[in-house]
Amino acid sequence: MRRYLTHLAVERNVAAATQNQALNAILFLYRHVLDIDTGEEINAVRAEKRRRLPVVLSKGEVDKVFSGMQGTMRLMAMLTYGCGLRLSECLNLRIKDLDLERDMLIVRSPLDR
Repeated sequence: MRRYLTHLAVERNVAAATQNQALNAILFLYRHVLDIDTGEEINAVRAEKRRRLPVVLSKGEVDKVFSGMQGTMRLMAMLTYGCGLRLSECLNLRIKDLDLERDMLIVRSPLDR
């Protein structure tokens, strides 16, 4: 097991999640299918967790995108971006969902309609 998991990390260069999934599958096989206690701690070389920085638009880039739109589409894009809405949530908005007194937008589930 140790050699295989090290092989995945070093030679195959898999992601940490892939190596963890392989480890858990092997442990499940041994413990629940073959009914064998592995007993030992597996000291394999661990795959490096890759940190990915999110790709975001600058304020100027966002303004350029919005300036190329108009009307309802611009409003929908601005609401989706500014409020972090899913497309389906934006498409299901109604006038009654806007509370101007409290500066709130109410996002309802489809069952609440």
